[in-house]
Amino acid sequence: MIAPLGASAVLVFGVPSSPLAQPWAVVAGNALSTLVGIACVRWVASPEIAAALAVGLAIALMFALRCLHPPGGASALLVVLNGIRDPFFALTPVLVNSVLLVAVGMLFNGATRRPYPHRAAAVSRQARDDEADAVDADLNAVLARYNQVLDISRDDLKALLQDTQLSAYQRKLANLTCGDIMSKRLITVGHQTLLQQAWALFQEHRIKALPVVNAAGGIVGIVTPADFMRAGDGDRGMNFETRLRKLRGWTDGSVSAGSGRVGDIMTRQVRVASVNRHLSELIPLFGSTGHHHIPIIDGADHLVGIVTQSDVVAALSALGPASRDRLYD
Repeated sequence: MIAPLGASAVLVFGVPSSPLAQPWAVVAGNALSTLVGIACVRWVASPEIAAALAVGLAIALMFALRCLHPPGGASALLVVLNGIRDPFFALTPVLVNSVLLVAVGMLFNGATRRPYPHRAAAVSRQARDDEADAVDADLNAVLARYNQVLDISRDDLKALLQDTQLSAYQRKLANLTCGDIMSKRLITVGHQTLLQQAWALFQEHRIKALPVVNAAGGIVGIVTPADFMRAGDGDRGMNFETRLRKLRGWTDGSVSAGSGRVGDIMTRQVRVASVNRHLSELIPLFGSTGHHHIPIIDGADHLVGIVTQSDVVAALSALGPASRDRLYD
């Protein structure tokens, strides 16, 4: 009867994922520590010194051979306390019982769907870039500063960190609203704004949509460069090159806007979203309906912001409820 094997059994059956419970740790840790204890009995006269030396040397040897197993220290102490001098004691019963324990552990953990020997959790194979290398370097630096033995492998630790980051990502995405990411510095026009003035705003601010608002601040339409391409009589028969030439004409002034107003060309049916609407509900609108800009309104139907595809991409990248004061694009 080898008492330390009781502790080995706790590790093998209770925490089979622990690095301290893996087959090499159990078999080599127990057997080699027993040999160290026997050597101390044979070469050190004082039992007290032999006991302390056996445990210390066993720990050092297990560290060196990467088979750290806590019951190994007890195995070394056991043989010293019992004055065992026969090296074959390390073979039988210690080695034999350790091998049998590992074999039964494989059967039991396999039957309960806990892989043993434990395989490190799969870490996502992201493209290797400077950022990924920096993350690995940071993890190595933290582990080095910690300077302690963790009862978990480095790969398992990294996989847990990645899963935690993914869970945080999903939680933040679920809580993110349009008001958190919308662009608040709006350039708007009125129904009676001249077309040439509206086009000048496009050129000055490098934006792709102008919300059209009424005197109360409610949105009544939206105008985009596409609306300017369609402006004028007889445009339905124009091909793409003609439309593009006309669009350039708005910039160089060769197109005469006359008394044309924004209200004449704007799109009147505008898809809007509430400031409290969750971003996760808004994403399908960008992906399936072809929208690039979605005006955001408050409870009183007043225009308070606009969400663009760039805002969504930035939010998914940063996942922080930081409203920006930049202009939408």
